[in-house]
Amino acid sequence: MNTSIRKIYFGLVTMIGLAALDQSIVATALPRIVSELGGVAHLSWVVTAYVLASTATMPLYGKLSDQYGRRPLLYTAIITFLAGSALCGLAQNMAELIAFRAIQGLGAGGFMPLAQIVIGDLVPPAERGKRQGSIAAVYALTSVLGPVLGGLLTDWLSWHWIFYVNLPIGAVALYLIAKSMPHDKPHNAHKIDYLGSALLTGAITAALLVLALGGTEWPWDGQQVRWLGALAVLLTVVLVWHVRRVPEPVLPPDLFDNRVFNVASVVLALTFVGMMGSSVFFPLLFQLVMGASPASSGLLTMPMMVGLVISSALGGRVLAKSGRYKPAQVVGLTLATLSFGVLAWGIASSAGYMVLEPAIFVLGMGLGLVMPNMTMAVQNALPAARRGVGTAMLGFFRSLGGLIGVTGSGAILAQQLHGQAANAANALLYRDAIGQIFGVGTVMVGLGLLMLAFLPEVPLATTTAKR
Repeated sequence: MNTSIRKIYFGLVTMIGLAALDQSIVATALPRIVSELGGVAHLSWVVTAYVLASTATMPLYGKLSDQYGRRPLLYTAIITFLAGSALCGLAQNMAELIAFRAIQGLGAGGFMPLAQIVIGDLVPPAERGKRQGSIAAVYALTSVLGPVLGGLLTDWLSWHWIFYVNLPIGAVALYLIAKSMPHDKPHNAHKIDYLGSALLTGAITAALLVLALGGTEWPWDGQQVRWLGALAVLLTVVLVWHVRRVPEPVLPPDLFDNRVFNVASVVLALTFVGMMGSSVFFPLLFQLVMGASPASSGLLTMPMMVGLVISSALGGRVLAKSGRYKPAQVVGLTLATLSFGVLAWGIASSAGYMVLEPAIFVLGMGLGLVMPNMTMAVQNALPAARRGVGTAMLGFFRSLGGLIGVTGSGAILAQQLHGQAANAANALLYRDAIGQIFGVGTVMVGLGLLMLAFLPEVPLATTTAKR
């Protein structure tokens, strides 16, 4: 890798580290945020608002970067994220925090897709395994530091500082990208499907509101659930009709003619239903059930990220030597499924750290073998003209899975706590709910493993096609 590419890569890694740091810090501070702002039933929406906004914007970042170039979209993503971070730090109630987290998500939606697209522009698939694996490793390494830093900031200062810490890191990322990223001249003019994006976001939001609030704040047979359910179906039908009529829809139909893309999207969506739906509740388990402090709970989640760092780095090197991306993913999802099963059993049976911590480490090892390899497989299988939007759409389905997982898990928690005052919800209720959440996660990741059997293995290209 020459010097100019190395500088670009370092700037992208800093941006990815910023996203990872924010997510892991917020998860650690959630119990303290709820204790000060209230609204435990809406706890998952602090994460859901962020993931929904980032998911909705991912396809747009891919197409806009094809039309206007990678550099201006990188600037837009980072600046929007930092503005949202500053506002989150100023939030005075749960409604404000959820709204400002959505602004953060609008920027974060461009981080991973744009980083992977730029690497796809610069590095051929046969060499891309190391680069994608390294990004996943940096993401995980930063995630290791996040829970610890989040716990310390929450204990020593206040939860507001978990958002302010993004500002100096974001400034560094902006500087590095400004110094290293060339002023590219895009050759592909695209029409941006804003109507399709609005239909897609509306359908997802309506469905998630039904999932999150049905059976708790709204009865399942109530008018709110019926109207929102009908709206979700209607918007989905209109979206399907719309994408078949416009020249460049937000969900390009021809992408779904590619079997690698189809299988990869389903596998990552199922994996992230389990992963995001479960891992966001680790701090609740450690703090509200097992009595750990915020800082200690951050340390207790570290094994997952350590495992992810190790397997991402090793997986990238094995891929570069073997040229095969499927075997590592089979091993990874097998490990992840077994780990989820052990965690579900351990939580339900009141097992201690000697059972939970090794399982958390193995879970990270498994996930680290899946995510970077799958991105590389899709980029290798798609033509150069579809690389940007294809990478962004893969990220969209991955985030959509995480979004469904977080919202569904929040619904399970809210259902368990329904009718209980916040101060009356005891550790047993939380343990039962979190055990159920990990049980569902086991099923979801197991389904992802079964779907992986249908993934074709396309030989890796040794050159980089131009846009």
